Amino acid sequence: MKFAGLDQCVGFLEQQGELVRIKQQVDPHLEMAEITRRVFDAGGPAILFENVKNTPFPALSNLYGTWERTLKIFEPELAQVRALVDMKFAPRQTVRSPGRLIKAGLALAHSLPVPCRKSRILGHTTTIDKLPQITCWPEDGGAFVLLPQVFSQDPDTDSVLRSNLGMYRIQLSGNQYRPNEEVGLHYQLHRGISIHHQKALAENRPLKVTIFIGGPPAHALAAVMPLPEGVPEIAFAGALGGRNFRYTRHNGFVLSSDADFCITGWVVPHQTRPEGPFGDHLGYYSQMHPFPYIRVASVWHRPGAIFPFTVVGRPPQEDSHFGRLIHEITRNAVAKTIPGVTAVNAVDAAGVHPLLLAKAREGYLPYEASMPRELLTHANAILGTGQLSLAKYLLVAAHEDCPDLDVNDEKAFFVHVLERLDFSRDLHFYTRTTMDTLDYSGRHINQGSKLVMAAAGPVKRRLCTQLPGQLSLPEGFSRALMAAPGMAVVQGPAFVSYPRARQQINQIKTCLQKTDDLSGLALVVVVDDARFCADTFANFLWVTFLRSNPSHDIYGVKERTVCKHWGCAGPLVIDARAKPFHAAPLVPDPEVSRRVEQMACKGGPLYKIL
Repeated sequence: MKFAGLDQCVGFLEQQGELVRIKQQVDPHLEMAEITRRVFDAGGPAILFENVKNTPFPALSNLYGTWERTLKIFEPELAQVRALVDMKFAPRQTVRSPGRLIKAGLALAHSLPVPCRKSRILGHTTTIDKLPQITCWPEDGGAFVLLPQVFSQDPDTDSVLRSNLGMYRIQLSGNQYRPNEEVGLHYQLHRGISIHHQKALAENRPLKVTIFIGGPPAHALAAVMPLPEGVPEIAFAGALGGRNFRYTRHNGFVLSSDADFCITGWVVPHQTRPEGPFGDHLGYYSQMHPFPYIRVASVWHRPGAIFPFTVVGRPPQEDSHFGRLIHEITRNAVAKTIPGVTAVNAVDAAGVHPLLLAKAREGYLPYEASMPRELLTHANAILGTGQLSLAKYLLVAAHEDCPDLDVNDEKAFFVHVLERLDFSRDLHFYTRTTMDTLDYSGRHINQGSKLVMAAAGPVKRRLCTQLPGQLSLPEGFSRALMAAPGMAVVQGPAFVSYPRARQQINQIKTCLQKTDDLSGLALVVVVDDARFCADTFANFLWVTFLRSNPSHDIYGVKERTVCKHWGCAGPLVIDARAKPFHAAPLVPDPEVSRRVEQMACKGGPLYKIL
């Protein structure tokens, strides 16, 4: 829908029966986040907290809590933006369809940012400590802005068309930040703001930034869109929202005229502060690390401002719908951006970045169905493209082997790949490479490894659905269960060190080698809790691919290295136990959980919602 501001969106959702108002006072420390998680899990409405402790501002959460509500918010403009994207990547199809052409034209007309002399954002000022101080998880290092839109410009120009709008973590309080004077800025290595920051650092000057909070929902989605370099997010925000992005300039800063709040300031050059911990979207805490920080100049807000926030944690959460929406918009762009690649799925259940599934054409002539060749070229292209470069595991299958194979059906895709992998040939490692900042499976931040599994050709094995009858477990290993066809989980002792782990995994390998028939078993994962991992395939994916570092945690039966290429006879063995250096998993505060449960009793604000 076309919204001039967040307040209009709230009114629309209330008319649709998609919003609940909580009038009783709620605590921004853990309680509001727990309420949001519970309502999200129940498929409930958006939540407007009208009485937030220690702040005059209401807060809004679970705005995108269901897929149906997300579509209501963004249609029909979503169809227009999709047509605009298709016009770039499939121009002939767009030109041949007058309907698509009109939609694309409407989106394009709203993409040019519009300057405003007067703006309601300059109506009032406040201070950082008067904003809702929302903490989501017990070990969080302070309060955070949880749907920020951080605006920066190329330091060498004043043009808003050479800008970046990104959703980077903003810490409002805690650690060593001076209250009301400094806030933390956490961005990852590949993010767009880093280009502007590096330019400013090279000239030893502060980088001006403005943090927009609220405003039309399209602005928040634009801040997380993986747009091509040089395409300003504020232009995309206008196209998606069906309303040109409006901005004003004040004291040298660019402010969003439609935002609810704008925090202006400078990224201090060559200085850092400890930032975090923060309960993140992988289901673990991001640990405390030195990151840049912002010296606050001013905090503006419009009359009747609403403070939106989300809660992240182990997927699926509200941000999963953002990911799905991005896929809807860009689904036709993948094949054009990476020729030969026909489908990609960044697996939400595994935390998005750690695991990618892809199909690509094996087009080298003459076609040899017995082995992957061009698939490896496509795999390198995938790992060199934008945020796809953050992938830790990439499974890629030949499109020709099964054109109807759905990359979004994770279990079926795994079965297809594991049936065709040659473990002595089709495993390709990247060691000592850059990793996702939020992935703690390696020993150091931003460092780890990658593994490509490329499968092409006929079926090599039929996967079993039951454990081999003669499989025995060594001492210290207590349980073995099937998680999916050909995929078993084995409960092992607590991880102590890598030398000890190698000894333990060798014991498992010895037991496997003594088993008469291993042909149907392709993957064995050593875990801390086999029952949990085997309970759902989502649990299996989350544990296996988040708690393992390919270069350190992958073994195989009869493994060997030939001309620097590692392989094995199979099955593959992955050590996915929690390591001492791993980040801690997210666990809610039990007392807060009990308080929220009471709110669901008869007469409570969440009655008949939870």
